[in-house]
Amino acid sequence: MTEVQSADQKQNSSPAAERMRRHRERRRDGLRCLTIELRETEIDALIDKGWLKPETRNDPRADKEALYAYLDHNLGLSVN
Repeated sequence: MTEVQSADQKQNSSPAAERMRRHRERRRDGLRCLTIELRETEIDALIDKGWLKPETRNDPRADKEALYAYLDHNLGLSVN
């Protein structure tokens, strides 16, 4: 399948089919998609330890990246 066909197929997919495609792709890559809740004190700890900048504490993307970095560092894993 060419890139053009692949892009056209994605545009024609239903939202449910697209979610399933992304789910299967993540599983093939060894990833799991989780929704977690962080306490304000956990956000404060990420800031105190230098993983998160105070001005980005309310940015979900920055929170996620800080948590990824923290986990990678503390679990001794590297990102592929």
